[in-house]
Order: sequence, then C-alpha cells, then structure tokens
Amino acid sequence: MKDNDHEPTTNDAGIPVSSDEFSLTVGPDGPILLQDHYLIEQMANFNREMIPDRQPHAKGSGAFGYFQVTQDISAYTKAAVFQPGMKTEVLARFSTVAGESGSPDTWRDVRGFALKFYTAEGNYDLVGNNTPVFFVRDPMKFQHFIHSQKRRADSGLRDNDMQWDFWTLSPESAHQVTILMSDRGVPRSYRHMNGYSSHTYMWISAKGERFWVKYHFKTDQGIETLTQKEADQIAGIDADYHRRDLFEAIKRGNYPNWTLKVQIMPFKEADAYRFNPFDLTKVWPHSDYPLREVGRLTLNRNPGDFHTEIEQAAFEPNNLVPGIGPSPDKMLLARLVSYADAHRARVGVNYKQIPVNRPKSPVHSYSKGGAMRIEKVSDPVYVPNSKGGPKADPKQYPEAAAWSASGEFIRAAYTKRKDDDDFGQAGTLIRKVMDDAQRDRLVSNVVGHLKNGVSEPVLKRVFEFWRNIDKEIGDRIAKGVQGS
Repeated sequence: MKDNDHEPTTNDAGIPVSSDEFSLTVGPDGPILLQDHYLIEQMANFNREMIPDRQPHAKGSGAFGYFQVTQDISAYTKAAVFQPGMKTEVLARFSTVAGESGSPDTWRDVRGFALKFYTAEGNYDLVGNNTPVFFVRDPMKFQHFIHSQKRRADSGLRDNDMQWDFWTLSPESAHQVTILMSDRGVPRSYRHMNGYSSHTYMWISAKGERFWVKYHFKTDQGIETLTQKEADQIAGIDADYHRRDLFEAIKRGNYPNWTLKVQIMPFKEADAYRFNPFDLTKVWPHSDYPLREVGRLTLNRNPGDFHTEIEQAAFEPNNLVPGIGPSPDKMLLARLVSYADAHRARVGVNYKQIPVNRPKSPVHSYSKGGAMRIEKVSDPVYVPNSKGGPKADPKQYPEAAAWSASGEFIRAAYTKRKDDDDFGQAGTLIRKVMDDAQRDRLVSNVVGHLKNGVSEPVLKRVFEFWRNIDKEIGDRIAKGVQGS
C-alpha cells in the first residue's frame, strides 16, 4: 500500500495518475493541454455514464439472495431449480412501471417483481408484477398502454385524462385498475408486497406430463400499504423511499423473505375451464386451484455497484429452462421476443456477458462478434461441423413445452368462455375481498385521481366504467367528483 495505506489512483488502463484534482496546464494560469489524456478520459466517461432507461420499469432497486425448495413438487416439473432441497442463487429487481429513473418510489403504480435464478441448467428468469393480473391481454395494445401512462407529447407532462381515456376504452383493464386504485396500489415497501408470475406457464414432469401453473410469491413480512396522503408526503421528502428501505433492511441483517406457492392446473382441464386460463386479465380462483407451497426466497446481499449489478441486469421471459415452458398467453408469447430485444437496444448485443447476467452454468454458444464482446470465441464458429463443436439435443426444451393449435390466421380477441367478462372479477374483488374501510379508500383514491385533470367526455365514461364493475361504487365515485 502507498500514501498512508491508500491505493494509487489509476486511469482505466491501470496507469497511475499524478492528480485527482488538477488538470495539466501551461503554468498555473495557462491553458489546458490536449495531451492530458486522464482529464479527457474522465470527461468522456462522464458523458457516457448513463445507459438508456428501461421504457417501462425504469425506476427500481434490487438485491441478491437464494431460493430454497421446501416441498416436493417433482411430480409436476423436472426443472432442476424446483427439485427437492435445491438451493439456487437469485437476483431480484423491484420497480415501478410508469416513472422514469428519478421518479418517486411512492407514486401509485404497479410494481415489477423480476427474478433471475442462476440454475445448473442456465438462467431462469421470472418477470412478473406485484399483481396477479395486467391491464391488457393482447400485446398489440401494450405499447399504447405504456404511452398512456407516460407523458404527453405536447407538454411533456403526465396526464390523468389520457390514462382514463385509455382505461375506459379498454374494459379488459377493469380488474387491474381496481387493484391499482385499491390499498395495494402503493406498497409500504418492496418487502411488504407479493410477487406474481401473472402469466400462466407450462410445467413438464420427468415422465413427460404437462401442467399449467401460476406463481405466487407471498411476502413473509405481511402485506402493508401506504395511504394516498402518506405516499404523497413521502414522495416530496424521499423519492428513493423504497430503494432505501430495501438496502438498509438487508444491511441491518433483516433479510426479507417470500414463500413461493403455485396453482397447478392439469393440462387437459384448460380446454373446458370456465375462464380462459391464459387471459392475463383473469385470475384462477383459489377455490378451483388451491395454492401449493414450493419453497422460500430470501434476499441477503445488497449490490456492490448499483449500475453494474442492477441497472445492467437483464431479465427476459424467454430464459426458460428444461421442465418449464410458455403458454398460449398472447402477452407472454410477445414478451418472449420483446424483452431480449429491449436489452440488445439498451445495453448491447452481448449483454449476457455482463457478470450479473452471465449464467453460472457452462455456455457453449455459436454467437460471435458484436460490440463489447468479451468472451473468447473458439473454432469451429459454424454448425453443422465435424470439428468437435457443441451439438443440440433434440430432446430438450422447447419441443417438450408444446400444445396444439389450428385455425385460420386472424386478428381477434380470445374466444369467450362461460364466465369470461371484463368486469366480473373486479366486482368480486370489491364485494367479496375488500372490507368497508378498503372500499372507502378505493373511492377516495379514484375521486382524487379524477379531480386532477380528467375532463368530459372521458369523465362520463369513467363513471360508467366503475358502475359496470360495481354499481354502488360507481355511484359513490360519481357523487364524489360531481358533488352532492
């Protein structure tokens, strides 16, 4: 060690530099010299420090930990990560959907709940939310939905009017909007919210049996939320309230935990189930498919470099390991493509070579070249070859995770089933799950939101939207906005 046990400052090439404070000049008052390569490196690096925000889910935080299997569910999936007693390293990232990277954590919004399991069979990514449903069921509308929650083109301001304009013209959003405007629209912390796959996935057993599954990560800390007043006050005091809470809790050794439970539907039962089991705006009632415990998620390590380990973390639903596959959920199928493409655009084509994204298992890939390629490529670089290169195994995923489909090529909504409608489950949530105090806060939250810039004719559609969900709640909302 040098200079009172401090390491010497170097440039990015490891060359020692003579000053952390002063530029190289001609005399103390003279001009700066172009040959001061360290100053130029510092300024150039600073100009390039930021990578583009994620489009949705820009503001977030994360931590590392592990997932421990506690129950034997091997009869349903051969995935190594879910075999009895298995312990797997995990990265978790929590986020808001609509806000930019500097926005307040306590805005009313859905929260992202993304997990990367570093399994022995490759990375398995589960990219969900803190709600079991979503606003839309067809990916053609997803981009438009996000635009409606972001900022206006003319003023650059967020706008409640365009949010409600989109929602009321998209009745399938009713279930998610009801959750968003309820107490759960603002969690007290990331530690005090559940996480859900939301999508339906396929599990395949070692015997080749297929099942449909939904994931529920239940917080062991208990559900806690903020009132709108509390959320607004905190937003003005500490925009990083949730990020700070997670980091400091782990730093204190107060490690947050979630118990993973799943709903499992036998493959054939999906054909005649009363709701479309692949509709992202619907839940499977627990009375039909009870929760089964799988294991426990624990977060016990903070990032050492937020940018490198959290901002550059790339989660993608297409990272599916043997024993786990997609479903006919249209939103999920589109995300299998869109997420990986977003990472290539935002971080670069070789984003999986960044340590936080690199699998713990061996990689034998024919990918080569591209910007920021750091892993050595060995011959042969083509396939088929007779030079000893890796060979694909036709028995592996994705062929095992399949279902049959037939029909004309059309653009249409899901076929309606017996109990399929856009407002029914939202109404059940209000009438059967919420108590009187929660219903009162729901009405207050919606009324406050509507009084902030929502105009006719959107406002008239909003009242009808809520009356379709629940007549009494809709009337109360209308009265609250219009006055008695």
